[in-house]
Amino acid sequence: MSTLVIAQHDNADLNIATLNSVTAATEIGGDVHVLVAGSGADGVAEQASKISGVSKVLHADADHYKDAVSVELSDLILSIAGDYSHIVVASTTSGKDLMPRVAALLDVAQISDIIAVDSANTFKRPIYAGNAIATVQSSDTTKVLTVRPTGFDAAATEGTAEIAKIDAADARGTTSVVGRELTVSERPELASAEIVVSGGRGVGSAENFKIIESLADKLGAAVGASRAAVDAGYVPNDYQVGQTGKVVAPALYVAVGISGAIQHLAGMKDSKVIVAINKDEEAPIFQVADYGLVADLFEAVPEMVSSL
Repeated sequence: MSTLVIAQHDNADLNIATLNSVTAATEIGGDVHVLVAGSGADGVAEQASKISGVSKVLHADADHYKDAVSVELSDLILSIAGDYSHIVVASTTSGKDLMPRVAALLDVAQISDIIAVDSANTFKRPIYAGNAIATVQSSDTTKVLTVRPTGFDAAATEGTAEIAKIDAADARGTTSVVGRELTVSERPELASAEIVVSGGRGVGSAENFKIIESLADKLGAAVGASRAAVDAGYVPNDYQVGQTGKVVAPALYVAVGISGAIQHLAGMKDSKVIVAINKDEEAPIFQVADYGLVADLFEAVPEMVSSL
């Protein structure tokens, strides 16, 4: 029994979510191999070889893997899938794009967003916006899994796995990336930040969101938002935390002016410590908060910033 973990990267640095995927793979049991497909991604392969629990890194280098297009990657994965009982990737935007195609080509059922491994063929995943946990058992010869990164600790980086070059699959050339609009920020990346400060509809405007950012900067935190704040145009879409946004589980989550709709709670309720600031004492966010402050955010947050 062997598990193949698909590495996610930008051809220069390994995405930390890959470390969470490796932890899930080691819990399944057997050998763990990591596939690094990219263009000029030798450094990424080297980083992957240092992940504890990994016995081999498969490195495929070709121009058509530069942008991690699922049409191209799926052919490569399919060419080596017969050697593995499990194929695993982090449940990120790119992972959610890639794995359904791989599962369809293998004619197996995908098991999405697992948060625990019971055995080599039995897994747990959240359903109903996290209000229930389903135990799913698969009898497929090859199990195709996406892993919720917040469900598993990141693997250590003390390994010494061998790196083996493999041949790239033929390029299809039917799909290409024509451009990217990337958000550049000096703050920590939202999905992997240790501290997150999020604002909701109660913040009132994009201009007022500077209050949230000032608190985040004092704490060295990432900035998040509820869907209501994103839909209102206060912040960009990539700030969104929740069922249809990013799922986070930081050491500290500060929710400011967020009522706590079930869709938002699904994306942050696994945070280690949750602090809520809302003037409505009946707000649902207080049901999951470890610390709650019933106060006007426009008074409370500046006081916190001043104190910090």
